Amino acid sequence: MKKEKEKEVVVGSPASGEDVDDKQRPAFPSARFSTRNASSKYDFVKVKVWLGDNADHYYVLSRFLLSRMLTVTKIPNHVAIKIALELKKLLIDNSLLDVSQSDLEVNLFKLMERRGYGDEYINRYKMMTRFHHQRVPLVILVCGTACVGKSTMATQLAQRLNLPNVLQTDMVYELLRTSTDAPLASNPVWAREFGSPEELITEFCRECRVVRKGLAGDLKKAMKDGKPIIIEGMHLDPSIYLVDDDNKSPSGVHSENKEINPVVVTLDDNATIQLKDIHVGSSDETNEGVSADQIEAVSNSITSMGLSVSIPGQKVASLRELETDKTTISKKKSGPKPIIVPIVLKMAEFDHKALLEEWISSRTFYDKCPDLDNEKLMANLKTMQDYLCSFTSQGLTVVNVSATTFPQTLDWLHGYLLQCIEQGINENGTTQVAAA
Repeated sequence: MKKEKEKEVVVGSPASGEDVDDKQRPAFPSARFSTRNASSKYDFVKVKVWLGDNADHYYVLSRFLLSRMLTVTKIPNHVAIKIALELKKLLIDNSLLDVSQSDLEVNLFKLMERRGYGDEYINRYKMMTRFHHQRVPLVILVCGTACVGKSTMATQLAQRLNLPNVLQTDMVYELLRTSTDAPLASNPVWAREFGSPEELITEFCRECRVVRKGLAGDLKKAMKDGKPIIIEGMHLDPSIYLVDDDNKSPSGVHSENKEINPVVVTLDDNATIQLKDIHVGSSDETNEGVSADQIEAVSNSITSMGLSVSIPGQKVASLRELETDKTTISKKKSGPKPIIVPIVLKMAEFDHKALLEEWISSRTFYDKCPDLDNEKLMANLKTMQDYLCSFTSQGLTVVNVSATTFPQTLDWLHGYLLQCIEQGINENGTTQVAAA
């Protein structure tokens, strides 16, 4: 209990962006507390929120966690922080230190409506509560070629949706390459010479399957525990995740939600490459020179390195339990159907070329590939991009990214993912009712 109190004091400090007036400050000499550690007096009082029909267990209300939950509903962060503080002040000032979850939500919704965030936001809050309660597995794939903003977009989405884990395929690739005998090259696939576009895509798909093996443990755990996860990077072949291993058909993908504001982002239905002769293979066919012993060794290294990207204010689990057995992203008989949302980011050729030239000129990259032809690089990347965009018919969404419209694109993706989550939990609810 003491630990929880200390946690609330830290997250409720003005450093979190909250305005605390002098009346709210504890009566301690200012010299004892730095500005960073100062906090509202309401953080020193615990409010127990009781759960269950019999109110037999409870949790301690955290303003920080509540504000994060409000941010998920698309309420601006600074407003979410104020609403969370107002709620705790209301409860404490009225001596409501033991309150039921339903009573808490009644008061919360009134405060939201008072600030102009009515039914639409309240319904999103209830929907996300159902999502967490049902423990529906959520896998968001942020795919794309080099320098299109995958890492930035994935991190921003994780913060908005309050998702703790972002896994980077580049780090998995590098660790597998240096720790096993897997045939992985040090220079990226798009910076190599190939006789034809087909050869390039074949090699790209092979490397993606090797990386998929490295992600097997975390994907399996996400499916089992109902934990959300975002995977971002270049080594993501959508076909491996879009196709169910058992029946080779699209699985867990919501293809209906494709209406995108054309001013901000647009779909790409004009992919120029349809490589039907290339076998893209599912995970059970991936035996790319990686043995069980090698994967076990890499697992220990990944765990010690903490491969997951940390999202501020959240607990993050590192990659572990890497396996070489078949791991399917399909509905388990005893659990909810997973929600799999594949997204491909692309950029206008002129902007993309400018970013690539700046990155390629860096010394680190030149050490790996000293003799590069920029036109050839762009041609290889275009080939890979066309391949990634060819899966729109299977539910994949392609989003154009630019520096000038990034905030709008991020906002659209936030709303799009909420739609996918809502559709997923509705489908799970229907399935559960039918099974009963």
